Amino acid sequence: MLQCFSAWAENASLQQSNVAIKSAEVEAKVQRLAEELRCLVCDNQTLADSNAELAQSLRKEIRAMASKGKDDEAIINALVMHHGDFIRYRPPQKITTLLLWFAPTALLLVVGVSLLIWLRRWEKKTSDGTLGLDEACEATILLNKES
Repeated sequence: MLQCFSAWAENASLQQSNVAIKSAEVEAKVQRLAEELRCLVCDNQTLADSNAELAQSLRKEIRAMASKGKDDEAIINALVMHHGDFIRYRPPQKITTLLLWFAPTALLLVVGVSLLIWLRRWEKKTSDGTLGLDEACEATILLNKES
C-alpha cells in the first residue's frame, strides 16, 4: 500500500513539473508575441507594455491559443484576421502600406509642379508685350511730360 501511494505521489509530482514547464513555455510565448503586437487603444505601445483592459484581454486570448498548442504564426494570423494588420507592431510591407507612406509626398509634388506650370503660363500672359493698366497710365504721364 505504501509503495502504491509512493508511486502515485511520484506520478503526481512529475505531472506538476510537466505542467509547470509547459506553463513557463506558454508564458514565454505570450510575452514574445505580446512584444510583437500593438495595443489597439494605446498610442505606440505593444501589448506587453500596455495595461489597458483590451491589452489584458488580448494577452488572455493569446495565452488560451498558446495553451491549445497553436504556433506563433497561427496565433498572429488569427489576431490579424480579427483586428487587421494594424495589430502588428511592425506591419508587413504591402502596396497599401507603401501607398500610405508615399501618397502624401507624391500629392505635394503634383500640386507643386502644377503650381509652377500655372505660374509660368501666367507670367507669359502678362509679359507678352502689352501694357497693363498701371503701366499704360505711367507711359501716358511720361509722354505728356516730354511734350
